[in-house]
Amino acid sequence: MERHRCSYEQALRETRLLETLADFDPHIAGTPPLGLDVPESDIDILCQMPDPLLFAAQIWARLSACDTFSMHQWTGGRRTIVASFRSHDWLFGIFGDRRAVAEQEGWRHFVVEQRLLRLGGQMLKESIMRLRYSGMKTEPAFAAALGLEGDPYEQMLRLFDETDDQLKARLLRTRRHPHRGRGRARR
Repeated sequence: MERHRCSYEQALRETRLLETLADFDPHIAGTPPLGLDVPESDIDILCQMPDPLLFAAQIWARLSACDTFSMHQWTGGRRTIVASFRSHDWLFGIFGDRRAVAEQEGWRHFVVEQRLLRLGGQMLKESIMRLRYSGMKTEPAFAAALGLEGDPYEQMLRLFDETDDQLKARLLRTRRHPHRGRGRARR
């Protein structure tokens, strides 16, 4: 009998992860809340960590006993702390950054992807899902579907500042030239 994992919302409730991270302004991002998850998708939680040592200590104290727990700090840039673990058949990724969540790249990607899906409707969602099932990550799939050239992560950040009218015009151009959104922006 095939086993089905629970919804990401149920996994969050069962783990009480948002309560655990409440001191760090946790925000859920990534593919499950967008409705773009594939079997290997994880649940991303973005946090603000004014004090990295306190953040790491609390994560360690509360989550280190979980399956496949790991935690590391990036050595470059903003020295983000990343923790991951598996629970309820989901992989969880927790990202701690000194900046407010609204300033973080992961959150900006998530917001622009929400807007694009709202404006692009089912046709865009189906296009993204085809690319996701072919093995693409989320930002490269959006960039490919929109015919964006260059680094897909940078291109998606640029879209964050576009108005809804500009995004609608971009979607309309993509629909007129559907060949533009095939197989590009792989990363």
